[in-house]
Amino acid sequence: MLLSVGTGYISKNKFASRLSTSVACILLLLTTACSQGETKSAQSIEAINANNTVAASNNISTLRIGYVGSSEPTGPLGWAKKKGILERELQKLGFKNITFARFPNGPDLNEALVAGQLDVGSLGDTPAIVLRARGQETRLLRITQFNTTAWLVAKKNGPRSLAELKGQTIATQKGSYMHRYLLGLLAEAKIAKDVKVVHLMTTEAKGALERGDVAAYATSSDLGPFLKSQGFPVIDSSANHQGLSGTSLVVATESFLAKQPDFPQKFNAILTEAAKDLKANSEEYYQYHAQTTKYPIDIIKVSFPLKQISEEPLPAEGVKLLEGTKKFLVSQGLAKSDFKLTDWVAEK
Repeated sequence: MLLSVGTGYISKNKFASRLSTSVACILLLLTTACSQGETKSAQSIEAINANNTVAASNNISTLRIGYVGSSEPTGPLGWAKKKGILERELQKLGFKNITFARFPNGPDLNEALVAGQLDVGSLGDTPAIVLRARGQETRLLRITQFNTTAWLVAKKNGPRSLAELKGQTIATQKGSYMHRYLLGLLAEAKIAKDVKVVHLMTTEAKGALERGDVAAYATSSDLGPFLKSQGFPVIDSSANHQGLSGTSLVVATESFLAKQPDFPQKFNAILTEAAKDLKANSEEYYQYHAQTTKYPIDIIKVSFPLKQISEEPLPAEGVKLLEGTKKFLVSQGLAKSDFKLTDWVAEK
């Protein structure tokens, strides 16, 4: 069963029973995954179980990091882990244990943060903002990537323009930057009331498009070019619209930072070193990224341009994008309250 969202109401839709059983979540509850009565994805269960293993014994010597994505983290955080920069520098800070938990999307990672199962989270801007807007005590440590492209890809022999999407069903992964892009795009094109938006994980997107279960899918920076290479038409991308691209963030809980007041500065130094090393060894990095995500390396180079990787914690362009995303989420009622980004940023 899918819960579809068009003009703010929730309705049952039986057209795609083959789609994920984990999608029956209320769209406005972006800060959590499904309720406890719903079925979680295997990835989410795996991540929560991994966190529970260390939760009881967590102390100042254990750092628990959650991330959204593939089998291993990518970007500066993933590179710092792979190259040993992270372990080397964190051990100097007294962390004897560093655990990583993988989540299929930002709302699932948010759930673990709220439950006290994580100290640090690497996720997209939309779920991070929505969580903070609910009053949850997180702090922004860093923008790791900005201008992340989202894509709107259509089924084969389907619509070729935004106008042709009227009366159609579009899917995206709820609570993601792709979701925020889609909502912004539909509002900009003035067709938000004319389409039905449903939740679908990116792992199920290709199959849904192939079967014709959905007319189009708003997807991530890497899956978009990959689907294009497989013959699926691209209707639009966030690169064509000012303010609709995404940012990737690193946040930490205030309870953790209360124990480690120097952590933001020192952790940012680690990620800055990793970002510089990543750029200096770009071919090696791209090989790692491609191996991790299972996408061809040419797709990774298109979807992950190095100019999007920040060597400083809060690049001006990234902050501008983040502010725009926050304002949009608040205006749409998807973020519960407004707040100042400066109040969210961790003290250096």
